[in-house]
Formats: sequence, C-alpha cells, structure tokens
Amino acid sequence: MKIDILNTNGESLGRSVELPEDIFGIEPNEHVMYLAVKQYLNNQRQGTHKSKERSEVRGSGRKIKRQKGTGTARAGDIKNPIFRGGGRTFGPRPRKYTSKLNQKVRILARNSALSSKAKSGALSVVEDFSFDKPSTKSFAEVLNNLNKEGGRTIFIVDDYDRNLYLSSRNYPKVKVDVIGNLNTYDILHAGKVIFSESAISGLLKNN
Repeated sequence: MKIDILNTNGESLGRSVELPEDIFGIEPNEHVMYLAVKQYLNNQRQGTHKSKERSEVRGSGRKIKRQKGTGTARAGDIKNPIFRGGGRTFGPRPRKYTSKLNQKVRILARNSALSSKAKSGALSVVEDFSFDKPSTKSFAEVLNNLNKEGGRTIFIVDDYDRNLYLSSRNYPKVKVDVIGNLNTYDILHAGKVIFSESAISGLLKNN
C-alpha cells in the first residue's frame, strides 16, 4: 500500500512511501480495539474516590433513643447511615483500576486502528519538519494545510521535538506524540492521523 508524501503546504512531493500491509492493510478487529481502549481508559483513572463510612463520620456514639417502646425502628448512634449526616453504606474506597493486556493483543489493536484510518482516508504522511523556535502561528499554518477539514488531529513523529511540541500545545484538539507512545485510543479518538516520514520506519521497529 503506497501513500504520497506531503510537504507542510499539503502538496505532494512527487514521491511515496510503502505502508506495510501487516500494519496498515489488515482487517480491523473491533473486539481487540475495544479491549485496548477500555484498558487505556481504566489506566487513566486515579482511583482516589472515598466516602466516609459509619466509623469515620464525626458525631457522638451515644444511643439516641431507647431500644423499645418508641413505635419506630431501633437506632444506635447519630452516625447511623439511615440518618442525615450519617456514614455512607458500602461507599467507594480507593482502589486500582489498572488492567493488563497481552502485547500481541495490544499490537493487533493498534494495527487494526491504523488500518481503519488508512481505509477511510484519514491517514497522511508528511515530510520531516521542525521549527527554529516555538511558534503557534507557524504550526497553525501547517495544521490548516494538512487537515483542511479541522477536527481532532494527532501528529506522530519519530523523536521528541521540543519546539514542535510547544508550538502545538495551545490547540486542545491536537496532540503531538512520539511513535513509541502511540496507542489505539489516540488513533481512534483522532479524526486525522498524520505521520512524519521518519515515523513510518520507526513504526516498523515498534511493531
């Protein structure tokens, strides 16, 4: 599968790059993509939620009324969960949500997502470029040339470029990431996936 290499103006350079069929040309497996996205979102959770239970609520431990003869249900202290201001029954406690995904499944999910983007025409390859200094304006011009439809975009580069990263961080719908951090969620979440020319060869090393 061949795809034209674009310059920063969004124009073809007259040359193309061969996209590996085992990465960009497979039949997308929706189930493994679901598993990978679920794992990614679970791993983002801090799990620090906590509510106070009966033993942690501030209040007296005195029995508020006699056991029998009141005509109502028996009750202990004011921290009883059925009272306003009492402790919460079976409330959330801190826990870990992290889950494990086998490496082969994770790679298959990523390749399925890339194949899906390639088939829908939402994947592009641009020549390697950089900025002399951080410039949001310069990055905006490149972004508009490469993604005229707008929307969420992910730039995938071979190595970390500080100026490129700083130039893009003012855009909430744009993410610049290195090939080693590429994951299924970021690919599917983006409307447009743009690889740098060197990142394609870097992808083969991480496959």
